[in-house]
Amino acid sequence: QVHLVESGGGVVQAGDSLRLSCAASGRSFDNYAMGWFRQAPGREREFIAAIKMDSGRTRYAEFAKSGRFTITRDNAKNAVYLQMNGLKLEDTAVYYCAAGLVLVEVDYRYDYWGQGIQVTVSS
Repeated sequence: QVHLVESGGGVVQAGDSLRLSCAASGRSFDNYAMGWFRQAPGREREFIAAIKMDSGRTRYAEFAKSGRFTITRDNAKNAVYLQMNGLKLEDTAVYYCAAGLVLVEVDYRYDYWGQGIQVTVSS
């Protein structure tokens, strides 16, 4: 059974940094793309970044290209990470890890999802 488990969320102050982790299990994800999405209250889920586990190729949403967000992977651990720097109030959301075969931004192309983890940025 496939599991994606996010960790590293919590309550931080504006300007702080946070690193989210996603541990994947239940199958090989060597040829998968692992991505991060988020959903803020009252808003649709949005893509942040994704990485191909085999090549390391990445894809970022426009807002994430500022350098505040960095996605990395650890193939040996079947894990993917999202480093977030200079957090803003508007980054408050539930963050989801997802896995799919294609490095895309649309959520419906991702087959597996974690349960999500809350990130709250306070002033």
